[in-house]
Amino acid sequence: MLYIGVDLGTSAVKLLLMDGEGKIQNIVSKEYPLYFPHPGWSEQKPEDWYEQTMAGIKELIADADKSQIAGISFGGQMHGLVILDKDDNVIRPAILWNDGRTTEECDYLNNVIGKDKLSEYTANISFTGFTAPKVLWVKNKEPENFEKIEKIMLPKDYIAYKLSGVHCTDVSDASGMLLFDVKNRTWSKEMCEICGVKESQLAKIFESYETVGTVLPQIAAELGIPESCKVVAGAGDNAAAAVGTGTVGDGMCNISLGTSGTIFISSDKFGVDQNNALHAFAHADGHYHLMGCMLSAASCNKWWMDDIVRTKDYAAEQKDITKLGENHVFFLPYLMGERSPHNNPNARGTFIGMTMDTSREDMTQAVLEGVAFALRDSLEVARSLGIDIKRTKICGGGAKSPLWKKMIANIMDLEVDVIESEEGPALGGAMLAAVANGEFASVEDAAAKIVKVVDTVKPEAELVAKYEEKYQQFKEIYPACKPLYDIITK
Repeated sequence: MLYIGVDLGTSAVKLLLMDGEGKIQNIVSKEYPLYFPHPGWSEQKPEDWYEQTMAGIKELIADADKSQIAGISFGGQMHGLVILDKDDNVIRPAILWNDGRTTEECDYLNNVIGKDKLSEYTANISFTGFTAPKVLWVKNKEPENFEKIEKIMLPKDYIAYKLSGVHCTDVSDASGMLLFDVKNRTWSKEMCEICGVKESQLAKIFESYETVGTVLPQIAAELGIPESCKVVAGAGDNAAAAVGTGTVGDGMCNISLGTSGTIFISSDKFGVDQNNALHAFAHADGHYHLMGCMLSAASCNKWWMDDIVRTKDYAAEQKDITKLGENHVFFLPYLMGERSPHNNPNARGTFIGMTMDTSREDMTQAVLEGVAFALRDSLEVARSLGIDIKRTKICGGGAKSPLWKKMIANIMDLEVDVIESEEGPALGGAMLAAVANGEFASVEDAAAKIVKVVDTVKPEAELVAKYEEKYQQFKEIYPACKPLYDIITK
């Protein structure tokens, strides 16, 4: 049988076709626009997601035996607010994960309701990107739209609804809404009350590998696939990427260098760090995970290359960078504010340390190192909890860079396992669809049989020591700049 994985990203939807043994048959990508109507705002039209997903599926399966397509599942950008009216029409453009408009609402949730209560109810505190503060923002700033809300959904779940007719979500994606009781894997009645939301306005909750329904007859006809094709709940992009990289089971780690950057640690047990610097979420394997998320990772390099240096030849810009651990320039990668571990929407991208002999290569190196240093910040929180991580998988667009992988290995002092397929969320989605169809006994079984490590980048003692000194310097820059960020963003 054949399975479709849909990775609904921020810049494009990536679609992957996988057979029952885990072999990738085809990959297609379709872009859609991103809108910034005001500084710090970030929106997309859910209709664009659906249109491009359908176009992508048609292209993906054009040469396949369509009668063999047995399941579709998802990985998707998390936290985005999609609101539907009583006729299931989209009320307003989706407010995305990297949108920073909800500062007042987050202050209310964290400081008036209180971080302790939020952590008790949801295992997390409020961040500007999360869904609940966005709901409050609509309630406060667009009351006419708030009154129309019949359903509150997440991005990938809107696509699942369009394909199946079922208002659904999964535990991993729901974990990032601040409306979900992560420990008990159910909606939080307290948070619904705080946000003025009825539980009936929220989607039905599934485990990531569970079937929510089958494709609607009109969808089956349009795509030429069987009406028996299962629509499977799927997972938030990071949990789906973790499945696709085999980061399931206890004590496994994955680093994702995508638009955002994450460090993802899977665990059999539920746990929360004292300062809520890391997110405590439900995992797609039926257990839990801790995650540090920075808002700008590979997007920092894209911004630097495309908009500042004005080149698309990323490899050429990196080939002359050889003096690792010796750069005198530092870059704070907070182009969209920052989440883990600082939780500061006012943080900004910052270069420091330039001199008259600073070169273009030094600046490029600083951007790549800055992202790695910022990921190390989250790793240090995990280490403070007694979690001993020695190695990690890696995925995302940035993982294609040998230089960046070497930096990650030495800045974080981890063995970095490179896997055969770096498709992350799309592959994870297809794997979840296969599990739902009984191809594999469990998510862990699927990962063990499908995910293959093909290379390992090992840290080098001398370089680890150099980068340790640089990291200790990097750590001092954000606290020094923090008061300035509050001034310049007023």
